[in-house]
Amino acid sequence: MVHHIVLWDWKEDLGEQEKKEAAAKIREKLESVKNQAEGVVSLEVITDGLSSSNKDIGLVSVFASEEALNAYQTHPAHVEAGNYIKSVTAGRTCLDYKGKE
Repeated sequence: MVHHIVLWDWKEDLGEQEKKEAAAKIREKLESVKNQAEGVVSLEVITDGLSSSNKDIGLVSVFASEEALNAYQTHPAHVEAGNYIKSVTAGRTCLDYKGKE
């Protein structure tokens, strides 16, 4: 299993309502990729982190293999989601690793 964790900050010029709308749209777009790309074991978009967090939004996902992760990343629905995410976020951080499963 391959774990893929991505964290973002909102762009500074977004208001609170814009952040809520963007969070819902990001969740919708990424969760739809889960159903379209092969090899996605699990995918969760986190939009309500605790106050101790230092990032605003996150993606925690698991893939059957590195090949499945690569296919997900180049899937047209993921590319479309990524383009939207780039328009509302900044400061992307990513960690990919092989799990012990």
